[in-house]
Amino acid sequence: MENAKEILDWYILSGITNICADEPFANVLEENKKQESSNISFQTPALKRPATTLLAQEGAAACKNAQELCKKAQTLDDLRAMIENFDGCALRFSANSTVFGYGNSQAELVIIGEAPGADEDRIGEPFVGRCGQLLTKMLRAIQIEREDCYITNVLPWRPPGNRTPTDSEVAVCLPFLKRQIELIKPKVILLLGASAANAVLDCAENISSLRGKFIDYVVDDKTIVPTISSYHPAYLLRNPAQKAKVWSDLLKLRKKLDTL
Repeated sequence: MENAKEILDWYILSGITNICADEPFANVLEENKKQESSNISFQTPALKRPATTLLAQEGAAACKNAQELCKKAQTLDDLRAMIENFDGCALRFSANSTVFGYGNSQAELVIIGEAPGADEDRIGEPFVGRCGQLLTKMLRAIQIEREDCYITNVLPWRPPGNRTPTDSEVAVCLPFLKRQIELIKPKVILLLGASAANAVLDCAENISSLRGKFIDYVVDDKTIVPTISSYHPAYLLRNPAQKAKVWSDLLKLRKKLDTL
């Protein structure tokens, strides 16, 4: 049983939240061999209606718990403490640091990425290392200092190996991000990368379709905050030819801030 528990823990840390059947596939194959060896025809059992697994139930409970905690957070410091002690997301146990938002708590501009990378996980701050340096240059190009913004991610913990977060991981962490936005009350939100844009805007469009457009985000108190999406700095480091498109997005962002 101890080995089974270790395997299950490993599955959880890897982002696996559902099972395919009620018994291991290997057991089914073994039974098949036994049937064939005794000249008894093997019949595939009728498909059963998928059951809600224990992990899925725990995921739903974790989402509800996160939402309830966020209602109690009256300041960013309150929220940070709650996230650091939150155990409803398995990513917390594989990450080195809880990477909370950083910057001006009364910022006009909130910048949101997907999740911490290796540098962020090591240092404990969002957008550091090469991505952070490029982001700083991008902001300064439109006369915005990094310290005047509030910078955060959809997830406060790094997924193992920088893999794409699962839907359940995003769902559990999203209430914490939304509460940060509610507390800061920014004038504009900049979404970097498809994962951040899809999570905040609750859509499935690719970043090429979303970038450069202003889309309203509705805060719980019915306040409307315009958002603009663009390519993530990590993508630009791999594809520098796309910087011209991001420059166009940044100019639109600057103009929007000047008119609000």
